[in-house]
Amino acid sequence: MTSDDEFIRAAIDEARGGLAEGGVPIGAVLVEDGKIIGRGRNRRVQDSDQLMHAEIDCLRNARLTGGYIGTTLYSTMMPCYLCAGAAVQFGIKRIVAGEAESAPEARDFMESHGIEVVDLDLAECKDLLAEFIRRRPGLWDEFLAECSPEIF
Repeated sequence: MTSDDEFIRAAIDEARGGLAEGGVPIGAVLVEDGKIIGRGRNRRVQDSDQLMHAEIDCLRNARLTGGYIGTTLYSTMMPCYLCAGAAVQFGIKRIVAGEAESAPEARDFMESHGIEVVDLDLAECKDLLAEFIRRRPGLWDEFLAECSPEIF
């Protein structure tokens, strides 16, 4: 098992936790020097907060710092523009996504700001979202409209 496997697994666990709470199954972890320093899950439903994306929740739960240079952000889904902007703002230089098909729009933005973006293209991440979308299509549409209004 590579470290990417280990850490994306932790992000998937966060996504499953969010799903169990009735939320959108997206999870994230922030890693520095081989250690998880922040965990988060999409809390849009649980907190009635459209800004509480998994990556934002993760950053809020990470250690307080002036930046996260040298860290890697793992997310079960390719970050949206909000989360990509946070990565740029805080100096995150590597993002590993479990899948990129659901919301690929911000990848070029991140790469244009010097972030290395890795798409693991994991069936497990795709299947988790697909099952959620099948069960709660209206909620997924609301979520995507907030993240990528230009696609509607």
